[in-house]
Amino acid sequence: MSLQQQLSKLKTNIKSKIPEDVLQKFDESIQALDESGMANHAPQVGDELNNFVLSNQLGQQRSLAELCKSGPVVMVFYRGGWCPYCNLELRGYQQILPQLKAAGAQLVAITPELPDSSLSTIEKNELEFEVLSDVGADYAKEIGLAFTLPEELREIYANLGGDLQKFNGAGNFNLPIPATLVVNTDGKIVFAHVDVDYTTRANPEEVLSVVRNNK
Repeated sequence: MSLQQQLSKLKTNIKSKIPEDVLQKFDESIQALDESGMANHAPQVGDELNNFVLSNQLGQQRSLAELCKSGPVVMVFYRGGWCPYCNLELRGYQQILPQLKAAGAQLVAITPELPDSSLSTIEKNELEFEVLSDVGADYAKEIGLAFTLPEELREIYANLGGDLQKFNGAGNFNLPIPATLVVNTDGKIVFAHVDVDYTTRANPEEVLSVVRNNK
């Protein structure tokens, strides 16, 4: 089953369990992001991506500039380990990790969660790639990928297992728009999938194809 099929099945399952008024609030939040035009200002193919220096799940620092020296870099921005759509996506990339490595690429996931939370996500999903903590979603915000979760949704998220302050730190309610970027050795974006609808993600197989064509 492809990632898209799994996401569709998950969405149907979640809709059957969550009250209609809550689903409506989720839909309204997606519509508001869409109408804000955020996606139009997000990183695009051909852009040179700003460098970052972020800590991985073990507290070790990684920079985009350093990662790019050895080949293309696949960057997956996800909301958190509390998000079932994100977990499916991460497992999808884990499945193609051997092929990405064989193509000379590196894969990193980037989340606003603190390193301890990232480590839990890695263990839960049996991930073999690094997860970088973008505390406060500061880097995502810098490149146009972050927004602040509306107050009316914070308690709803918490009741569904997504207590952002627990995972991201006190007062941190910023989240990234789920996005997948592929950056070549020059630091330029050769693939960009950005969608304000958090139930939609890039196709890992398409990402793999891009990497193979940009060694």
